[in-house]
Amino acid sequence: MSHTLVTFHAHPDDEALLTSGTMAKAAAAGHRVVLVTATDGGLGLAAGEYRDDGGLGARRLAELRRSADALGVARVVHLGYADSGMEGRAPDNGFVTASADEAAGRLAEVLDEEDADVLTSYDSGGGYGHRDHVRVHEVGALAAEMAGTKRVLEATVPRDLLVGALKAVSKVYTFPDAFDIEVYERAFTARRNITHRIDVHRHIAAKRAAMAAHASQATADDGDRTLAAFLRIPRPVYDLVFGREWFVDPAHEGPVARDVFAGLA
Repeated sequence: MSHTLVTFHAHPDDEALLTSGTMAKAAAAGHRVVLVTATDGGLGLAAGEYRDDGGLGARRLAELRRSADALGVARVVHLGYADSGMEGRAPDNGFVTASADEAAGRLAEVLDEEDADVLTSYDSGGGYGHRDHVRVHEVGALAAEMAGTKRVLEATVPRDLLVGALKAVSKVYTFPDAFDIEVYERAFTARRNITHRIDVHRHIAAKRAAMAAHASQATADDGDRTLAAFLRIPRPVYDLVFGREWFVDPAHEGPVARDVFAGLA
């Protein structure tokens, strides 16, 4: 039986890092996959050649569509909000400045149109704490309630595994001075709280292509960034690091599930 998976993200490239393997796996199995982003990512970090003309948001939405094509996504939706940025005053149309009811209504409309079986969002801390990510959790939960979506999965990473991977990467890549690994030691989810662990090894090429589609996010004026480091990891190691994806369903009971659609009629 086919189902519909809607993945909800804050910015273009978040899908590549957190849910792209699951999306590709679902699409390859004949399920309908819909990718929704709240913002255009226009305040993201990137080299001047991508942002100095004010066109970073449009470029990142184009990158999102290339990522979606690599994953077999059937539909891409931008809810129409601007990137709020990490701190300081958000743009007037920034996601965090919008009414939660208004934003949830826009997402609920997509969920209704698609008759979604599963929605993915983020945990209450927004993973690593970006305010747009926290807002995705809030808006996603409210939209699912409005639309009566059967299952909401919070995309996450086991924090001990993440920290171990970052330490391994640091042996071949020098992170920027602003990088603080202690942030990640407090981020995402403890392994014991993971409810869904999805094996995406067979779809790792699609996941890597989705990451590579976000070319702007691998650049900076003083070098490159974490995404670029991930893409330089040799394939056997890359496959090991990125071959699984993780979710938390607060309503889940029983052993860790291996399928986001498990138990759905």
